[in-house]
Amino acid sequence: MDFGIALASNVDAWKTVKRAEELGFSHAWFYDSQMLVPDILVTMALAADKTSKIKLGMGVMVPTNRIAPVAANALASLNKLAPGRIIFGVGTGFTARNTMGLGPMRLSELREYLRVVRRLLAGETVEWETEGARHKIRFLNPEAGMINISDRIPLHISAFAPKARKLTAEIADGWMTFSAQVPRALHEAGELAKSCRESGRAAESLYRTAFALGCVLADGESAASPRAKAQAGPMSVVFLHGLVEASLGLQLSPEIAPVLDAYRKQYATYEPADARYLQMHKMHLIGVRPEEEKFLTPEFIAATTFTATATELRERIRALRDGGFNQFVIQLVPGSESALDDWARVFDGV
Repeated sequence: MDFGIALASNVDAWKTVKRAEELGFSHAWFYDSQMLVPDILVTMALAADKTSKIKLGMGVMVPTNRIAPVAANALASLNKLAPGRIIFGVGTGFTARNTMGLGPMRLSELREYLRVVRRLLAGETVEWETEGARHKIRFLNPEAGMINISDRIPLHISAFAPKARKLTAEIADGWMTFSAQVPRALHEAGELAKSCRESGRAAESLYRTAFALGCVLADGESAASPRAKAQAGPMSVVFLHGLVEASLGLQLSPEIAPVLDAYRKQYATYEPADARYLQMHKMHLIGVRPEEEKFLTPEFIAATTFTATATELRERIRALRDGGFNQFVIQLVPGSESALDDWARVFDGV
């Protein structure tokens, strides 16, 4: 099994990526959220320049935020810096769009976007629609060596809903999901395998990655200790953000349902009333705001993150591995990058 880290894009992130490479991590993934953090392409370029082996992935880029020719050029440029180490991770949008008051993009638009980007990266001439008309486009001089479209860039899709999983099975090299509870992650993997079979491909041919936030607890340490709140808490409150803004069709556990009810009441107080997302998504997935800390009970953190002792965490990760996952990724929260060493020790025992 491969082990990776995920980071909010940051111009200093390369330091953590370099340390992860030294510790033997296989991947580093970067979040793309233009209203929250520095640009993902700047961050990945710096990491590409400062490392030599670790794979660098977008986790994920949101197509509506960059037109297809620009995205293809960015990927080919990164691939020049780190040949064969770049992964095109993409999704319909959560944080990057919700911070601007937008919902997910249409799946049909995602499919068309990926068609254009992938064909450009294959060196083909492709028809691209913009401003009400279709135009033929291609990279005009890749042979000059300023970009790299020779080394293939794999496509990984973040997919949760059935139609998105079907698209992933049809065209992608890999699948990404966020995982808080092993049974749900294994259920999603099973549904993905079904989509693969329906699309005529072997399920094992699709690389599967589970992302999580969490904290490696010391013996006797509470799941709501200050350290655990700092490292895992951002995921717990983001879980609430998602439930407040979208009907995800989840069967909520007794640990979560009452917390969500209380959070909805708090959300109703956010201003301005026509743009409450501006307050709710502040520090989204990179920290916990003071008024959100009261929701971080030990039970709630344990139910929504990978927070447990090293022994328990190894058991969970082995279950994911045995259930067909190829990679487990832990996000490191800004200010808690030292947790990298704790997780390296956990992974060594898996």
